[in-house]
Amino acid sequence: MVVGRIGRPHGVRGEVTVEVRTDDPDDRFVPGAVLLTEPAARGPLTVAGVRWHREVLLLTVAGVESREAAEELRDTELHVPVADLPPLEDPDAYYDHQLVGLAARLTDGAPLGTVTAVRHEGADLLVVARTGGGELLVPFVAAIVPTVDLAGGVVVVDPPEGLLDL
Repeated sequence: MVVGRIGRPHGVRGEVTVEVRTDDPDDRFVPGAVLLTEPAARGPLTVAGVRWHREVLLLTVAGVESREAAEELRDTELHVPVADLPPLEDPDAYYDHQLVGLAARLTDGAPLGTVTAVRHEGADLLVVARTGGGELLVPFVAAIVPTVDLAGGVVVVDPPEGLLDL
């Protein structure tokens, strides 16, 4: 599961900026944490230090001690194994990887498509590849997605008027 992406170097001692892609950065980015990488050849990386600079997460990575070495890590995705994720306490909360691949159906059972991604852009959005072609962004709120059945592999979508026409 992707938890971040390394951005530009910060300073001259090897710190890197991280675009956080997890809702729990204080648990994911701790000294000693080992993060898998994409591309895999750049890792795994061990977090040596972490701090916030304004609203930007800065990491020190073991073995990366210069700006040039930090630059080589730019655009590296940081991953944690799915098995390392704690169970969610809220029964209505889901990890993105649990939703990707689910069949999307309308309330009458008609197929809508397949969930291909989850976007977090102010609001959570399910990206659905439509059965007839094209892509649909569905706000992931209970009023529009009243049912998520992980065991059955289905999300039920109750679209407001006009959503399917976009």
